[in-house]
Amino acid sequence: MSDPAGELPTAAPEEVGMSSERLARIGHKMQQSIASGRIQGAVTAVARRGKVVHFETHGQMDVEAARPMEKDAIFRMASSTKPILGVAAMMMIEEGLIRPSNKVTRFLPEFNDTQVAVLEEPTDEDISPRVVQSEKIPPHRLVPAERPITIEHLLTHTSGLLSMGLGSAISGMRPRGPDVTLASYIPTLGEVPLDFQPGTRWTYSPGAGLDVVARIIEMVSETPFDEFIRTRIFEPLGMTNTYFNVPAEKEAKRVVIHGRDMSAWNRGPTKYFSASGGLSSTAEDFLRFEQMLAHGGQLFGNRLLSPRSIEVMAANHVGDLFAGVAGGQSGMGFGYTVSMVLDPIAADSRRSAGAFGWGGAFGTQSWTDPRDALTAVLMLQQPHLSTQYDFDNAVRQAITD
Repeated sequence: MSDPAGELPTAAPEEVGMSSERLARIGHKMQQSIASGRIQGAVTAVARRGKVVHFETHGQMDVEAARPMEKDAIFRMASSTKPILGVAAMMMIEEGLIRPSNKVTRFLPEFNDTQVAVLEEPTDEDISPRVVQSEKIPPHRLVPAERPITIEHLLTHTSGLLSMGLGSAISGMRPRGPDVTLASYIPTLGEVPLDFQPGTRWTYSPGAGLDVVARIIEMVSETPFDEFIRTRIFEPLGMTNTYFNVPAEKEAKRVVIHGRDMSAWNRGPTKYFSASGGLSSTAEDFLRFEQMLAHGGQLFGNRLLSPRSIEVMAANHVGDLFAGVAGGQSGMGFGYTVSMVLDPIAADSRRSAGAFGWGGAFGTQSWTDPRDALTAVLMLQQPHLSTQYDFDNAVRQAITD
């Protein structure tokens, strides 16, 4: 039986090779971003060598109510959900229920005969544009996929499935209804033309590729995906404030962004448990998750994965295909749902080589740095790259050994 999850241990920064004075720069930078109107508020957390050395709130969680930010404020995680799926997939790989090389058709025959959308001309080349505006779809044709989609393609965003390209533009996919589930929706994606030949590019699949993996996990584990991650990940780690459907009694803990219409994200309880972006959570919960990764797959005596599995998850599986979400970035690699720093200088990164993590569209970020035994969490609901950079920089310069 798993040990009950306890409290994260704390320490003075100097006990673990960090500077209190320098860590205070995190607060200064957050206040600068708040004063300039870049962000409304934030929660920041840092741990080193298993000890929390910084956990602070900044600004407001509700401007109109004049409510200061709270440590247990609940944030919409968006794509910060994805590394949770990465750990779930590694569990199934460890147990031999799936392999990265498995063809998706082994589990979902609807993905047989997958096609790729390419330009109509030239006819002797399979050219598939990276990004196409849906209102300006060029003349196109469909060609057979040269290889089947594998689980590794999905985990590394190299599948071409709904990656905001030509196939996505012509797919005609409609918004999911309130009663849609992974079981009912994922098989329909087998009819969607791919944006490129699987394995030939890295292009982000923001809301589909990892949901396919979640459905496969449901099938091989014989457990609904939400139940799987709750019992296998959240409960062992003590992540008590992480939900697909936030309970009514905790809705008041949500961060409210002044002037932003969140109605598109407030659709009521969902039955579609998206591994791509469906979770809401807190800074402490995600710090617990990152601490598990930093500790080689275990926390509070509860082992979720082996250290070698963490290494595989955080290894570069895509060669030189990954150049950042927007392209043009050097020195980075991509593993199973997470990016990692290969060369901090080339990447212009404030993280060390080997550091890995991911973020969400509303500004949340969390990452683990194995070399420096460091984990960090930045909770925002307003994406601002300079604020994210300043946080990483403040963490890095606080290391003193």
